[in-house]
Amino acid sequence: MLGPMFAVSAVRIDSKDPLSGLELGERDEPTPRPGWTTVTVKAAALNHHDLWTLRGVGITEDKLPMILGCDGAGLDEDGNEVIIHSVVDPRDGKPSILTEAYDGTFAQKVLVPKANLVPKPTALSWEQAACLPTAWLTAYRMLFRNSGLRPGDTVLIQGAGGGVATAAIVLARAAGFRVWTTSRSEEKRARAVELGAHAAFESGARLPERVDAVMETVGAATWSHSVKSLRPEGTIVISGATSGAMPPAELTRVFFLQLRIIGSTMGSLDELKALARLCDTTDVRPVVDSVMPLAQARTGFERMEQGEAFGKVVFTL
Repeated sequence: MLGPMFAVSAVRIDSKDPLSGLELGERDEPTPRPGWTTVTVKAAALNHHDLWTLRGVGITEDKLPMILGCDGAGLDEDGNEVIIHSVVDPRDGKPSILTEAYDGTFAQKVLVPKANLVPKPTALSWEQAACLPTAWLTAYRMLFRNSGLRPGDTVLIQGAGGGVATAAIVLARAAGFRVWTTSRSEEKRARAVELGAHAAFESGARLPERVDAVMETVGAATWSHSVKSLRPEGTIVISGATSGAMPPAELTRVFFLQLRIIGSTMGSLDELKALARLCDTTDVRPVVDSVMPLAQARTGFERMEQGEAFGKVVFTL
């Protein structure tokens, strides 16, 4: 028999005060459906997507309340340790992920398609495994499918500290790229170098030379710097715009230097499997900022909203 479970939900949309719509409390356990399975969640990672949901991006009021959380790892109905691929089905030709049409992972149990489960590498903790499906998978696709980079090339990763950016630093270093990154924070620049970046610069700083590709997730605040830092025929891969989505396009530079701008989002089930294998066979590990019980989720949301996190905030159950 189904019963109540603890969950973290979006119950109201507020673009100016998103955390006012965050509710911690009991929700009904998910109702079984054909072809889907229930996963008992052990750990779930926080993403900016969860904050954007509270602001009303990618969701409408009629979908509320919605259990938040795109990332998760746990036990399937047979007791197997699994990671959840959060891309559920296409919607209007675009990927749809958990928390947009279906409840997410910030709960004791989550219902997902059986095909979306990937074995958890034994080398990873629950907390590390929970980081892979969104930010780390996004960085994996950006670097290895869309960037055109080859070992020895130079990549600039904007905004060191974010979940995708920290993932990109680790993955890029492991792949043999020369890794440069930027941040407004001296502390985050130092930590980025500890992670494996070859050099870290202040945001907007003139670089020693132009780079082969830029990994862009910040948006308006760094866009001009990204365009100006790129060599002729280089590539910007963009998967987010946390600082704003409408910067000047700098079209003259784009066409004159024949720059490539590639949009990138999430990754496929096969790419998640490959990322998991990479972690299982190497020393590549997700960067965890902090771990806290799901009951303290509001603290985690506040930490991310205020830009204090370096890597992933992870909730445990």
